Amino acid sequence: MFVAASTRCFSDKSFSDACGAITDLEFDKIEIWLCEESDHLRPSEVAADPERTVARFRESSRLSVAALYLEHDVSDEVFAGLTQFAQLLKIAQITIPAAPLGAPFNTEIDRLRELSEAATRDGLRLSLKTQAERLTEDPHTAVELCQAVPGLGITLDPSYYICNRSGQAASYDVVYSHVYHVHLRDTSPERVQVPVGLGQIDYSRMISQLRQVGYNRALSVDLIPSESGDSEERMLEMRKLRLLLESLL
Repeated sequence: MFVAASTRCFSDKSFSDACGAITDLEFDKIEIWLCEESDHLRPSEVAADPERTVARFRESSRLSVAALYLEHDVSDEVFAGLTQFAQLLKIAQITIPAAPLGAPFNTEIDRLRELSEAATRDGLRLSLKTQAERLTEDPHTAVELCQAVPGLGITLDPSYYICNRSGQAASYDVVYSHVYHVHLRDTSPERVQVPVGLGQIDYSRMISQLRQVGYNRALSVDLIPSESGDSEERMLEMRKLRLLLESLL
């Protein structure tokens, strides 16, 4: 396993500045966050000219890219362009959101089968982020989706199993055998993001569980800027979490 940082941690900065801040924090791997409504990389623009986007990225950063992270659903055409972008950067992992709660289960399976087939053809692992207000907010439903769609995995974000509508932390041991990627921040039952050390995520146990299923990929630090303090405080929290995770590996 290795530690990475998501560019979403600095979504309030430019993409170039986000990469610079992550480099300053001594991360050597990043996860590229893609959002149509941000000033970072927009999926439609990346998909329209993957080669140009890769060239621009290489000019501004020497960081190794561990994964792609899509904030929103995209069209099949845009997804095809993003898989080309991933191939050019030699990325093997892409995270997408599940359908919102209330979406028909069979319709979601059909959508995910098409995306999974497209990703697999291009040598990518596709995974669904565990997230509030999405079908994956229940760990058992997340697993059922993976079982119904060949090749589909889970991007484990334990925050939303600890801080949820029920007010009680949910057990998510059932998802570990399907985990392709991990997003991390510290979390309490009351707040989705708290300072490192004040939350209830048992990082040691989580890493042990991942090792038991043979997981050997990224642990991606993914702070939420709106839940953080100023930029300096956020950088301090990212450094603390990086050091903690590296001490456990």
